[in-house]
Amino acid sequence: MFTGIVEAIGEVVDIYKEGTNITFTLTCPFTNELKIDQSLSHNGVCLTVIAIEGNLYSVTAIDETLKKTNLGKLEVGSKVNLERCMPANGRFDGHIVQGHVDQIGRVTAITPQDGSWLYDFEYEPEGQNITVEKGSICINGTSLTVFNSGTNSFRVAIIPYTYEHTVFHTLEVGDIVNLEFDIVGKYIRKMMNLG
Repeated sequence: MFTGIVEAIGEVVDIYKEGTNITFTLTCPFTNELKIDQSLSHNGVCLTVIAIEGNLYSVTAIDETLKKTNLGKLEVGSKVNLERCMPANGRFDGHIVQGHVDQIGRVTAITPQDGSWLYDFEYEPEGQNITVEKGSICINGTSLTVFNSGTNSFRVAIIPYTYEHTVFHTLEVGDIVNLEFDIVGKYIRKMMNLG
């Protein structure tokens, strides 16, 4: 389980395709603390560390993951948000994040706001995913609060710290992002549809 509090930005240094799978080799500030078989969130996608060599580590994404997330669009030099699993004795600073991306979304606007930024997103109304005012959303592995919640759109505010310490500073209008909707909201929606 993750919290959506990004620890670091990693950089893709190699991409190796094997069948329909892709193995990504990355570098990050805490590579020396990683272990084989460890789960690590990459732009909100939970992947398993399969190799570590020096300051590099590797993870593999299967075809299903590549089709349903933005990982298939990564190139050598791409930056990704990274978060290790929450330790059992850790603080729960964000919200419950599983590392299971529900669908992709698209950046529709970026508006500077005198020291912060407003980011607008839209997504296909599939799978009954929803946002609610002041609810939680995970965008590329970052826990954020929703406002201007629409049928298939929403807005978030990004403070300077988040802008600088996540991949938000690399996003442009039209870019694809990974969305994980709030697990509590998904369960409530499912229960309402059962009755």
